[in-house]
Amino acid sequence: MHLPTVLVGLSGLLLRPVTAIDVEWNSDDSIKSAASTIAYGMTKFYTGNNPGDVPGNLPDPYYWWEAGAMFGSLIDYWAMTGDKTYNDITFQALQHQAGDDADFMPQNQTKSEGNDDQGFWALAAMTAAEQNFTNPDPDKPQWLALAQAVYNEYVHRWEPDTCGGGMRWQIYTFNNGYNYKNSVSNGCFFNVAARLARYTGNDTYTDWANKIYDWEESVGFIDKNYAVLDGAGNAGNDNCSKVNAAQFTYNAGLFMYGAATMYNYTDGDDKWKTRVDGLVKSATKVFFQDGVMWEPACEKTAAKCNTDQQAFKGHLGRWFALTSVLAPFTHDTIMPLLQSTAKAAAQQCSGPASSDFKGKDGTACGFSWLAGSTFDGIYGVGEQMNALQLVMAPLVGSAPPPFTSDNGGSSVGNPDAGSSDSDKIDQPRPITTGDKAGAGILTALVLSGLVGGLCFVWADGAFG
Repeated sequence: MHLPTVLVGLSGLLLRPVTAIDVEWNSDDSIKSAASTIAYGMTKFYTGNNPGDVPGNLPDPYYWWEAGAMFGSLIDYWAMTGDKTYNDITFQALQHQAGDDADFMPQNQTKSEGNDDQGFWALAAMTAAEQNFTNPDPDKPQWLALAQAVYNEYVHRWEPDTCGGGMRWQIYTFNNGYNYKNSVSNGCFFNVAARLARYTGNDTYTDWANKIYDWEESVGFIDKNYAVLDGAGNAGNDNCSKVNAAQFTYNAGLFMYGAATMYNYTDGDDKWKTRVDGLVKSATKVFFQDGVMWEPACEKTAAKCNTDQQAFKGHLGRWFALTSVLAPFTHDTIMPLLQSTAKAAAQQCSGPASSDFKGKDGTACGFSWLAGSTFDGIYGVGEQMNALQLVMAPLVGSAPPPFTSDNGGSSVGNPDAGSSDSDKIDQPRPITTGDKAGAGILTALVLSGLVGGLCFVWADGAFG
């Protein structure tokens, strides 16, 4: 992922009250209708199905990871509502972006791709397998095999020489962020490993899920209060010793749902129950204000959340909902918060149609759900995706749980899938002192950009 500018609506749209999406929350049909409206607005940003465009890509200012996240949300949308409207573009996108090696490292992305970018496409493929999404022809990349390919490449990128393990943020030495190990990259690894364990019953994946989680705790990326922190530099003597304490919704969600998956797969193992319970409690404390989800690291800061960060909250909503299914003891804690947030999210979908938003007038979804029905003027793919996941969340109890290979999952796997990173791009030189200095500058910039929004996180990081 990257650090782009914030997409903000024109000043004439700011704070303009417009009729929001109306939902009868005791009616599944009404919820599905609202989700349909939001999904329509989201997909109107997509241009990859236009002649001459690249299937699976979103236009600027959106980076590649967010496209993978969007298509994962459209699989969820189909599974929750039964609406197949977007299945064809989703199928086309996932197949095209799989790339020549069937591992989500396509030629149009590989050079700048990070582990987290690749991970969100792998998560979409895993969702396709778990939801029995339309299987490709036998000679095409299969959903389960795609997730296994990324997992196998992650295993080869695990690096014990610094920080005692973990993956770097970036795959290649020439990309800024190579000397940074973070929770989102390793969270993608953990989440995929846990779900592969549950889907296949292969305990090699279980072993890695344990290893990744234990490592996150060992370096302090998951602290004693189960807060999931952003990451740390590993250049020179840093060795992950200076942890960036930023907390983001999607990092918490990655580890929460992965832990819930392991709890489910291990038939309620006490270790995983303790972890799920701690992660849920931490997330409910940090990421909700008056029962409504928010992004405390940046939502109320002067700099605001950037385009990437504007797409984080929906993932926590999605994984909160699924956690309540796979770890039912969390249901009574999670569902009231999802319901109150869903109502707030639907109210914020009140913005007008414009040259940028081509959905239905009065249904553009704003970013801050704390603003009620007063449209905040910040809109885009992330805002639509966030609202879609939360508005659909109340349907999770009536949808089938994620399938496995033992109870109806039909996706074909390949435990040997994946390829070598060096086969894709020749790294022209070993990493140098200059590279390390550059990465240090990047980390400093990241920290300085976040510090204003982290006062809340640091001050309120412990349970009271």
